[in-house]
Amino acid sequence: MAQVTVQIDGKAYRMACEEGQESHLEDLAAGFDRYVGHLKAQFGEIGDLRITVMAGIMVMDELNDVTRRLETLEKETEQLRSGREGVLVEVSRSEEAIAQALGELTNQIQGMAAKLNGKPQVN
Repeated sequence: MAQVTVQIDGKAYRMACEEGQESHLEDLAAGFDRYVGHLKAQFGEIGDLRITVMAGIMVMDELNDVTRRLETLEKETEQLRSGREGVLVEVSRSEEAIAQALGELTNQIQGMAAKLNGKPQVN
């Protein structure tokens, strides 16, 4: 396990994380520190615990909003996939109908050509 010291509200906190995750943990702590700093600037000194709880709630509110957006996007993606499947089935049916019509038209043209040439039609 790696050890990282992060700064939140001017205080150092030593934390453990998996090897290679140090900079990620530092970035997370810096983001949380920005929340704390914003709240302190807005409300002043109202107590470390209260500021920390408020910052945590703000983070959870944003996480909740992002989660709802993600769920909406996942539903829309599934609807698009389902719609795409239906369109592909329709395209396949249309292609089959066109191929059949072209085959019938080809037979009719060959029949006409055979009559014009005086030869019997071969299928």
